Amino acid sequence: MPFVVYPIMAMKILVLALFALAYNLIFGYVGLLAFGHAAFYGSSAYVTAHAAAAWGLPTEICILMGVATATAVGTLFGWLAIRRQGLYFAMITLALAQIIYFYAVQAPWTHGEDGIQSVPRGTLFGAIDLSNTFNMYYVTLAVFLAGFAFVYRIIHSPFGQTLKSIRENEPRAISLGYSTDRFKLIAFMLSAMLAGVAGALKAIIFQLASLADVFFMTSADVLLMTLIGGVGTLLGPVVGAAVLVTLQRELATFGAWVVVIQGVIFVLCVLFLRKGIIGTLEEFLANRAERKAQGATPAKAKVAP
Repeated sequence: MPFVVYPIMAMKILVLALFALAYNLIFGYVGLLAFGHAAFYGSSAYVTAHAAAAWGLPTEICILMGVATATAVGTLFGWLAIRRQGLYFAMITLALAQIIYFYAVQAPWTHGEDGIQSVPRGTLFGAIDLSNTFNMYYVTLAVFLAGFAFVYRIIHSPFGQTLKSIRENEPRAISLGYSTDRFKLIAFMLSAMLAGVAGALKAIIFQLASLADVFFMTSADVLLMTLIGGVGTLLGPVVGAAVLVTLQRELATFGAWVVVIQGVIFVLCVLFLRKGIIGTLEEFLANRAERKAQGATPAKAKVAP
């Protein structure tokens, strides 16, 4: 990919795809509509950037600190929010995320609207020079693939099947003896952790942590990526991230109208691609295979006598 598009753009796609995978874990497979994932993404970016710029710690330690912070914030948010469902859950996560945003505005170490700039990339494990753009890209790719494999393993495990059962029929899951609140809390923690990985990578790649990382629109963007690609599909968030980044790049000349155009695209996707790009494609292929199977059945019946 870095030989086809700008390496920075390629890394942005991978980071946002990882962020969308994290969000899809809680939205697509548990059925919890959250509006606060910018808090995990942004808090990790700020802690990572501060640890690298102010304390001069090794890059891997900075990333781990950012991920640990996002996981801790996610655990607290999840513990407070999972007691509610539907719109109430969404509003609680939004309110908690806004607390993180206003803290980032006021805290002296976040530098307010200026953000934390000139974050050094450093070296990874003292051997890989991350100031080299291609080295940084391949490290980002490796982390993304690890995150993708992690989500794949969760989805196809007994734990993932339990999450799907909670999404489909929570009272039924409770009647079978599952502690649904505990499963939802664990899923929320894992989602926050992956969002933290994406936020930490973002801070190192772009050498910046800003208020945009914890702003409400970041949560809206990750929701849009998931819906465009396909909720509850493994490849959907990746495709959605690529589509959104490409649109933002191509529509940059429209200035503030980019948000309006994104809104129109969002409405069109909800109306005509309710299962997203990947979900619609999977449905089309499944229907096509079913039609082929039904067409082949009469022919076999004639040959049998």
